[in-house]
Amino acid sequence: MSYDNKTIHDFDFNLICEYFSNVERQGPGSPEATIKALGFIDNLSPQSRIVDLGCGTGGQTMTLTKHTTGQVTGLDIFPDFIDIFNRNAGSLGLSDRVKGVVGSMDKLPFEKESLDLIWCEGAIYNIGFERGMKEWRDYLKTGGYIAVSEGSWFTAQRPDEIYDFWMAHYPEIDTISHKVAQMQDAGYLPVATFVLPESCWTEHYFTPCSKIQEAFLQKHAGNLTAEELIAGQRYEKELYSKYKEFYGYVFYIGKKI
Repeated sequence: MSYDNKTIHDFDFNLICEYFSNVERQGPGSPEATIKALGFIDNLSPQSRIVDLGCGTGGQTMTLTKHTTGQVTGLDIFPDFIDIFNRNAGSLGLSDRVKGVVGSMDKLPFEKESLDLIWCEGAIYNIGFERGMKEWRDYLKTGGYIAVSEGSWFTAQRPDEIYDFWMAHYPEIDTISHKVAQMQDAGYLPVATFVLPESCWTEHYFTPCSKIQEAFLQKHAGNLTAEELIAGQRYEKELYSKYKEFYGYVFYIGKKI
């Protein structure tokens, strides 16, 4: 995420990769949440083609692969993440069904109407929820599914500090009802939504990140960019602790009609 008018894209990509390569997940989530979202999707088979966009090092992708029988592709813009992704697939004995490739979610390297499921946990914000819903639909078969987790407001009103933070970094954040309406307007039948539990932020994201931050700072002592990256991570944790009743990640599952 970001702080002080900087987004993650304003930081050095090599530092970002190094930092996030040391944790299983690059954003809030959990195996349980991935499996729960997958439970709303039917008609998958060994012939199904599944893609995970913004897959990072593949924490959630490996869970997807273990709980489906189709062919899975993970796509991420960072080559270092994809190297780790493919090593993880090999160590888990999944290389025959899952492969990571380097690519951008705003120009997908797939044929139109060729995919059965598009997955994206905490990464659609990179191009925006509404744009992603519209553009990615072209790559799904009719009856195919999309499942994304997205930052969302839980309330109609919220404190200025957290409102200003999100407006500075992701003004597309909106209420759940508005996100569902955007999904429907893009040509999907909304199938399910659910809020990711607090443990997806704390146990599965903030805690693992906190464990590596001091070593990261020591390695890059005197590097202002590294210090700003960690300060941003810590500020995000502080904000979530203060304002978690007002916002969080929500899974949105839809079916192309």
